[in-house]
Amino acid sequence: MAGQGKNLALPRIVTDTERAEGAPMRIYLVIMDETDEALVALRFAARRAAKTGGTVHLLALVPQQPFSAFAGVQATIEEEARARAETLVTAAAGNIVADSGPMPHIEVRMGDGIKVIRDYLAENPEVAALVLGAAREGGPGPLVTHFAGTGMGQLPCPLYVIPGGLDDEALERLS
Repeated sequence: MAGQGKNLALPRIVTDTERAEGAPMRIYLVIMDETDEALVALRFAARRAAKTGGTVHLLALVPQQPFSAFAGVQATIEEEARARAETLVTAAAGNIVADSGPMPHIEVRMGDGIKVIRDYLAENPEVAALVLGAAREGGPGPLVTHFAGTGMGQLPCPLYVIPGGLDDEALERLS
C-alpha cells in the first residue's frame, strides 16, 4: 500500500532575513581585543545580526595579571587593563550602532580567556554562535586554536572563524 498514509504538511522555513514570531533573538558573541581580526569578526557579526534580526554581545578579556607582592600595584595594573578593555569595547560598540543597528551588550571579564568564554557561554545559553577572528597572516591565536581544535566538541553553539583578510564587500556578501 505504497503512497497511502498521512499527508504531512511541511514546516514553514524561516529565512535568514526574518524571525519567527516569538522566537528568541540570535545572539552572536564576539571576543574583542585590539587586533584587526577582532574588528573584522565584529563587522561580520554585526552584519549577520542585522540580517537575521539578532544582536551582538561583545566580550573583552582582561588577562589575569601575574602576582605582585604589592597588592596596591596589582590592583592598579588590573584596573588600567580593565579601563583599556572597556574603552576598546565601547568604541567598537559605537561603530556597530553607527553602521547597522542596536547597541550591543558589552561585558569585560578578567581571567583565563578560554575559561572566561566557556563560563560566559554556560551563563548565556541563548548565544547562537561564537565569532572569532583569524589573523590575516601567521598561525591562529590561542582562542581559535583551542575552540577550532580540541575544544570544539564541547561548544554549546556553532563557531564562526572569520578570516582577517576579508574586506567590507566580502563581509557583506558572506554575512
